Amino acid sequence: MFRNAARPTRRHMFAVGCIAALGIGAAAVPAAAASTADDNDRYTAQEIHTFLEDFYGEQGPGDFARTYGISPQLKEKVAANPEFDVLLCAQNIPVSIDIGAVTTAQSARVGWATVSTYWNGGSDKADFTAYVDLDATRPIQLLDVDCGSDG
Repeated sequence: MFRNAARPTRRHMFAVGCIAALGIGAAAVPAAAASTADDNDRYTAQEIHTFLEDFYGEQGPGDFARTYGISPQLKEKVAANPEFDVLLCAQNIPVSIDIGAVTTAQSARVGWATVSTYWNGGSDKADFTAYVDLDATRPIQLLDVDCGSDG
């Protein structure tokens, strides 16, 4: 008797789950509805910065980002350089990564930022430029990476 009274019933658990899901969904709606894409269906600098932070994470892109977060042309560039991580402009995994300020060129429909990678316990730093398509009618993707003269 005590055992049944202490456990929530399945209906109770279902109701709590539904309420929680609705609460989460309701909380997410204003964020989704308040998209910061501009009136011309272009991603903003803030959206690009957030994308690049998510894409690169702390130590580089994961499998999902490498599969779905890059353009077909960049996938070809990656495939053509199997001994070099084109997305990081390196051969190893960095200690940490920072994303700089984003610049957008509305007429060129591209945005870019400097990506800084830190190596050797953070004492060495390397920079490269990451380019993102501004077209907000498509999922945001990394278009290209410019490793500069060092890459």
